Amino acid sequence: MTKHNADRRRSAWRPLAFAAVGTATLVAMGTGVWATLSATATNTTPEQVTSGTLKLTMANNGTGFSQNITNMAPGDVVNRYVDLTNGGTLDGQALTLQVAATGSPQLVTDGTTSKALRVSVMQCTGGTWNAGTGACTGGTASSVLAATPLSGLASAVSLLPGSFASGGTTRLQVSVQLPDQAETTVNGVAPAGTIQGQSVSLTYTFNETQRNATTTNS
Repeated sequence: MTKHNADRRRSAWRPLAFAAVGTATLVAMGTGVWATLSATATNTTPEQVTSGTLKLTMANNGTGFSQNITNMAPGDVVNRYVDLTNGGTLDGQALTLQVAATGSPQLVTDGTTSKALRVSVMQCTGGTWNAGTGACTGGTASSVLAATPLSGLASAVSLLPGSFASGGTTRLQVSVQLPDQAETTVNGVAPAGTIQGQSVSLTYTFNETQRNATTTNS
């Protein structure tokens, strides 16, 4: 090989050698840029988080809603007794009542509501109702709903706006009254719009909401 040819071949490889060196240098520099220290911390015992429950149950206390009311006359009042229990782990509040009434409209509303059935509610605090005598035994009786026509209970009304503690029981006396009124039946024929021989079916719905949401620091 002549010296001229050898110089030509070395000249041809020289750019490739420089490129290889440059690439290696960039790789080395890139590795140096991304290399860094890091550290982490984690709790060794997992933190457990659980959600609470809100449960409202109803039970008859002696004579309850499962016993029908029959043969009412004007001026009659029939009492029924139920216990409401907040069986969840969360406190509740704002207890309400709604009554769905189906049947004879004159027992639900007559326009002036002076003839329609009325519902009122009493609470026995610190004791229990005696279903035989209607007395709040060992506690204090208080009104939580004044006598209200069935038509006025088609949507929920407030009974107890305050707190309803988890595990607590509210003892209620629910009274159904047929207001005192006069009618005259002539020759066996009752007057128009009579309340005689009529019937309605009542479904009571009690509702509570959860306690106010809180922020806890400990």
